[in-house]
Amino acid sequence: MIPTLFHKGDRRLIHTQQFLLAVAMAITILIVVLPVGKGLTQEVAPIPVTPQTSDSSSIPADGLFFADVIVRGQPVFQIGSVGDITAQERSQIVNRRIAGILAQPQIGRTVTVNFDSERGIATLQVSNRVLMTVTEQDSQDFNLAVETLAGQWAGQLNQAFEQPPLVIDVGQRLFVTVREFQRDTIDNLPSFLGALLAAIATWLIATSLRHLTLVGAQHWEVDRNSKILVSRLVYGAVWVIGGVVTLGVLGLDFATLVGTLGLTSVAIGFSLRDVLSNYFSGIILLASRPFRLGDQIAIKEFEGTVKQIQLRATTLITYDGRVVYIPNQEVFTAVITNNTACETRRSSVMVGIEYGADIATVKQILSEAVLKVAGIEAEPKPEILIRELAASTVNIEVRFWVNSRRLPFLEMTSQVAQAVKESLQKAKIQMPTEIYTVDLRNFPPVDNRNNSHLPRSSL
Repeated sequence: MIPTLFHKGDRRLIHTQQFLLAVAMAITILIVVLPVGKGLTQEVAPIPVTPQTSDSSSIPADGLFFADVIVRGQPVFQIGSVGDITAQERSQIVNRRIAGILAQPQIGRTVTVNFDSERGIATLQVSNRVLMTVTEQDSQDFNLAVETLAGQWAGQLNQAFEQPPLVIDVGQRLFVTVREFQRDTIDNLPSFLGALLAAIATWLIATSLRHLTLVGAQHWEVDRNSKILVSRLVYGAVWVIGGVVTLGVLGLDFATLVGTLGLTSVAIGFSLRDVLSNYFSGIILLASRPFRLGDQIAIKEFEGTVKQIQLRATTLITYDGRVVYIPNQEVFTAVITNNTACETRRSSVMVGIEYGADIATVKQILSEAVLKVAGIEAEPKPEILIRELAASTVNIEVRFWVNSRRLPFLEMTSQVAQAVKESLQKAKIQMPTEIYTVDLRNFPPVDNRNNSHLPRSSL
């Protein structure tokens, strides 16, 4: 079944699959080849370190041995842990002191080195204010003498304290931004790969379902625009679900996503409830199919032939040539009379005969006359029923089955009425009209003697 989902000549789909495969391979190569350690907080040049034994308990809990000393948002050098103070805690203390110095007017920012040979340490000071202390641990970490390492760090700080030109400052900030982006990318690479796979799966499922919907909608008796709209609704619904899953893979909270989507859907549904009600009613009508294109139906006060079934409205052409658009919401809730759901339907003609006529003979005459009319169904047989004993006539109803379409129905009914009249006249059976007796009361008598000179026709 899978090969039928796509056309064999669709080269665009093949190129797209090749591109996605190449992207997946490139990401896999990056995972294998790219050094995982690069971009982490520890970025010290490969300087040989003096071997020393260390207890496993001295390893920081976060796995980071060095942290950046930052000036104006830019890393200058890195420092390690000292005693019970971790590298991050130590860098935070130094960075806070540097920020305090930079917040003061640009006077006395020169960093000097004060070396204490007895204790084997050196302090970096700015205007007699201790900025940081360089210890034997730092000397061992970077394989440099304490005094040499302190001078190197003092020179880097003095250079960083000087206000750089605009171009250099922008370049440095871009470099820092790129490096942080690199760190975040490597840290979140599994999430990115999972989100990419979820997006690819969503695209494949949405495309397949859209194609299947178009194929399955071929037997729907709706216009092509409605078929395309239904397929797009399916495509969009799959992408909404896939988007929620993809964002969840990236680390966003599913509950928050679903809650936001639910509130948005409620707001949109409330503002467009009439429009959406018409569309959903159209989808239900397409599924239940109470009528089809070309059927002759009656909805409320409208009766005619179904011309078009859209998702928003149903179009009728009335028997007098008017075009009526009925919203599907009203169609769905109304009583629908489908006159052409069956091939035949019953019609009837009423006729009145005199009381002196033989009822059995009249029934035989009427039955033969109806069956002689072309287009009258032999089965079910015509029915001749006495419906009423009126004042001057015996009313007989003639029932028969004809084609359910509007024009044949009217033509056959007219021909049967004509055949009934002619057959009764041929058999000399009277079809009297209603006889009324007029009783004139309290009316003065008429003297014919006074009117004897008038012509008889004027009396």
